[in-house]
Amino acid sequence: MWPLLLRAAVVYAALLAAGEADGSHDVLDIFGTRSESDYYRNAFQGRQGQAVPLPRGGGLRREQQELGAAGPGGSGLSKAPPRSAPSKVALDSLKLPVDTSAGFAGGWNLVSENSGVSAMHLVVMQHGKAIMFDTCTTGRSLMRLPPGRCRPDPRSKQPGAMDCWAHAVEFDYNTGALRSLKIVTDTWCSSGAFDADGNMVQTGGFFEGDKSVRYLSACGTCDWKEYGTQLVLPDGSFIVIGGRRAFSYEFVPAAGRANARATPLRLLRDTTDDVENNLYPFVNLLPDGTLFIFANDRSIVFNYRTGQVVRELPILPGGARNYPASAMSTLLPLDLRKGAGLSAEVIICGGTTKNAFKLGETGTFPPALRDCARINPSKPGARWALDQMPSGRVMGDVLILPTGDLLMLNGAAKGCSGWGFGRQALLSPVLYSPYLRRGKRFRVLNPSNIPRMYHSTSALLPDATVLVAGSNTNSAYNFSGVDFPTEVRVERFTPPYLGPQLSPNRPAIDAASVPRDGMRYGARFTFRFTTPAQGVGQGDVKVTMYAPPFTTHGYSMNQRLLILPVTAFAAQGQRHTVTVDAPPKPELAPPGYYMVYVVAKGVPSKAAWVKMHK
Repeated sequence: MWPLLLRAAVVYAALLAAGEADGSHDVLDIFGTRSESDYYRNAFQGRQGQAVPLPRGGGLRREQQELGAAGPGGSGLSKAPPRSAPSKVALDSLKLPVDTSAGFAGGWNLVSENSGVSAMHLVVMQHGKAIMFDTCTTGRSLMRLPPGRCRPDPRSKQPGAMDCWAHAVEFDYNTGALRSLKIVTDTWCSSGAFDADGNMVQTGGFFEGDKSVRYLSACGTCDWKEYGTQLVLPDGSFIVIGGRRAFSYEFVPAAGRANARATPLRLLRDTTDDVENNLYPFVNLLPDGTLFIFANDRSIVFNYRTGQVVRELPILPGGARNYPASAMSTLLPLDLRKGAGLSAEVIICGGTTKNAFKLGETGTFPPALRDCARINPSKPGARWALDQMPSGRVMGDVLILPTGDLLMLNGAAKGCSGWGFGRQALLSPVLYSPYLRRGKRFRVLNPSNIPRMYHSTSALLPDATVLVAGSNTNSAYNFSGVDFPTEVRVERFTPPYLGPQLSPNRPAIDAASVPRDGMRYGARFTFRFTTPAQGVGQGDVKVTMYAPPFTTHGYSMNQRLLILPVTAFAAQGQRHTVTVDAPPKPELAPPGYYMVYVVAKGVPSKAAWVKMHK
């Protein structure tokens, strides 16, 4: 077994990761009873067809140009085809009554009409860009690769065929500008995390990509590098848990090593039912260095160093929570101001009935679950504490905001994950305040007008707003004749803390004062910030640090927010100097780049990127 070096966050499950050690590649057929078509039975309501219509007229030359790489000097971006009028199913969306009792209830604006690819996977990197990528399985996208950058298409029936469409882009979330990226192997339903130097390490996928490891650095000219797991990666600090027919875990190999086989994890086999309901298990690194692992309706605390289960936790009743039931989950903020009294709680919200996928195959779509459950996995005898959301939600996202509140958004009120298996798009985001008493924690915010169903994503940005993208319930890029057209529009959501009545309190970090050598474990960290108005005292301020996650399929892997103890504070009018204690150990904050915010009177600053290291 390779050691898990706590130099980077844990990589969680790849939905379509490598098969088991027998070398099987029949990853869609978990028990020999399901065919590939089962998993997109509803994608076209029984119809298959070309997603993006080919150009009419212009002869063979024009068709070849449309299907091939971008021409010299071209952006490579194709115009999005017009959307058809909303179907009856699409019109059956849900907007909840907005709670304006506390003032501004959030706002939406469109960042881009066309991101080139639909963002099945989304990450925000420290060079000021987001990375969006999809699967090669859906065929052509709306973004062409530059000349000479096409990739071999191993699934084409034509020998030597090339795929000249981009399936990944670098997206400037401030301007909407795009840069195509070249993915060599299929990333469909994969996983990822950042290493200690801020590089994205991305694992698994489908078909020829199921055993791939990909590597992307944060720079304006960087592109993907791909490895097989039998080759060398510069860092051995990731654990991959689960996958279809992969009831096991393994560590991404260190330099010069290769994995002969994965290690079985009984929880994954025991929680697999006839439609699975345990893919993309929820995994969190706990303060004592153990892992919380949740699959279907069961969970354990697991010591990855010894391979032993530390404790089994109570069953969470009511239904299933992992793909395709697809609930939301995250580790609640770690408040280091509490010292030895630190409590690490996990929250799981929504999901659906265990038979939702089978019902969807017959055209029946049950209501999503409404419950939110919290537990402290490290506490002996821990029990789930339940609360109720304003509405049931499946396929949603949950993000931790700089204030420590949670934002729940995207998804549906009926059905489950899968191509065409969701109904009644839930357009209203909900704010969850974990520190309020039960019954007072939820606040419904202003809705979007864009359904974000299966394969939608979201991410917290450095300016404390939220990027929202993706949604494709179809087995190709399809913009008409379907209930939920492929979505390439990108939105930005402004949370209530940036409302006009609060803007006079917004602090601004002095970037020049942030130590260039980053933050060291257990050391003091001092920087300056300003506020528009005077009268901000130490009691009005908290400093938080956020680990940017890898988001796909409703799960933001490795997401965590820490609240740091303020040990010194000095104010001179509108200028302030603050000193905080850095996290004392990597089990609390794995090494890597974090977004550090100052929150003054409930309003967060723009973040400073800070590297956490020894």
